[in-house]
Amino acid sequence: MHKYFTALLVVILLAGLGLADDTPVRTDLTPEDLDRVRAITAPTDDFSRPESFEALPAGAATTKKLVNRDSFSHSSANLTFEQEGDFKLGNALFRKVWVSSPSSTLASDGLGPLFNARGCQNCHLKDGRGHPPETPEENAVSMFLRLSVPPQDADQQTLLDSRGVLLFPEPTYGEQLQVFAVPGLAAEGTMVIDYAERPVTLADGTVVSLRAPTYSIADLGYGPLSDHVMISPRVAPPMIGLGLLEAIAPEDILALADPDDQNGDGISGKANWVRDIEDDQLKLGRFGWKAGAPTIRVQSASAFSGDIGISTSLVNRPYGDCTPDQPACLAMPNGEQPERGVSEGPEPVLDLVTFYSQNLGVPRRRNFDDPAVLRGKQQFYGLGCISCHTPKFVTSRHAEGDAQKFQLIWPYTDLLLHDMGEGLADHRPEGAADGYEWRTPPLWGIGLTETVSGHTLFLHDGRARTLTEAILWHGGEAERAKAGFANLPQSQRDDLIAFLESL
Repeated sequence: MHKYFTALLVVILLAGLGLADDTPVRTDLTPEDLDRVRAITAPTDDFSRPESFEALPAGAATTKKLVNRDSFSHSSANLTFEQEGDFKLGNALFRKVWVSSPSSTLASDGLGPLFNARGCQNCHLKDGRGHPPETPEENAVSMFLRLSVPPQDADQQTLLDSRGVLLFPEPTYGEQLQVFAVPGLAAEGTMVIDYAERPVTLADGTVVSLRAPTYSIADLGYGPLSDHVMISPRVAPPMIGLGLLEAIAPEDILALADPDDQNGDGISGKANWVRDIEDDQLKLGRFGWKAGAPTIRVQSASAFSGDIGISTSLVNRPYGDCTPDQPACLAMPNGEQPERGVSEGPEPVLDLVTFYSQNLGVPRRRNFDDPAVLRGKQQFYGLGCISCHTPKFVTSRHAEGDAQKFQLIWPYTDLLLHDMGEGLADHRPEGAADGYEWRTPPLWGIGLTETVSGHTLFLHDGRARTLTEAILWHGGEAERAKAGFANLPQSQRDDLIAFLESL
């Protein structure tokens, strides 16, 4: 396994430097299997009926439970009995409410001192999509503001270019605004969102109002922000199917990359290469809104630290996102206990939460054979949406989990970075992702957002109140597809939305 990924990384890096012309080819498959995979994952041109296995977006891992608020909280259907037990333990830890130190519940010690949530489930309620606060008085529990500053000298630029770091935290407030604090400590501030309505007139005369947000921070608790601060809003993404995304063969993702748009189709997907904090190796970023995390384990450890203030073996910071400019925060007690290991979240905690996150199942498709859905699917393909929202993959035989190995999946993402235009730009780079680029989000489960999460707010900051608004916010590489959608008659737009709602 190690030799396989090392060899692959050499090929990938050479290709990224322009020293190799060949597209990486999967080595986990026999030539016969490779031909089969290429055939089954080729985009269809027959929209008269559903494709084979289209009803099962996660292959054998697809869940077939009744559709309700718990639809994103079921385990992959192909787990063993023993794995189901680990999933349930991970679920309990995902729901765990952490408390400030010292407390009588030693196993729950370590919250904060500054934090955004007291548990994973607070952000990922029902394992679904977060949302911005609905009123100025509501706390932004499932949404947060990322903070950073540009490199300040040549050495920092070199470190950034070498992927030694993804970004440089804001000197006083760190990498993320923390809106809560333990007793006796001031929170960092309050997220402020101001919306302005922007009317857009479609070709048939329909007027759609887009909600354009502006972000600022009030009630700063530790002095002024840097003059160079860059702010990026993020809502918590859905948790389903993460292990299957991790199991997509890297060669298949890289085969879709075209950073210089050599084929001239206007789509310039590129990989975000990030340093894995677990083994210090450069790897393909897959998770987070800008693909800043290479694995679910790294993403989980980063969230423990950045969102809750819990240290783990991978991010062993018992004071979370506290900075040297916050001495009162660093003077607070923490939850590290020698008898329980070197971190507030011991290794079994991180292992089980990672396993849980890897195995949240994707629900079965609904209405996939409805004539309107099939017509909408044809529009989705015809407008070029699949240039970024790649419909299907067959996962690697080398996947870490047996439940994820060699499955035909339909996530509708390429996991690559794309320029989405000025309208969605946050002007805040993260690794190779510039201030205009975002990772293509998976679309599976998007039609169950209201059922699970109780809202229909989409995009990285929840600005879009409908799927139609979300499409009309697309720009940059997606400008042509958006314009095509805007030029469709109402009936065909309705069909396309029906297709998305079936996913």
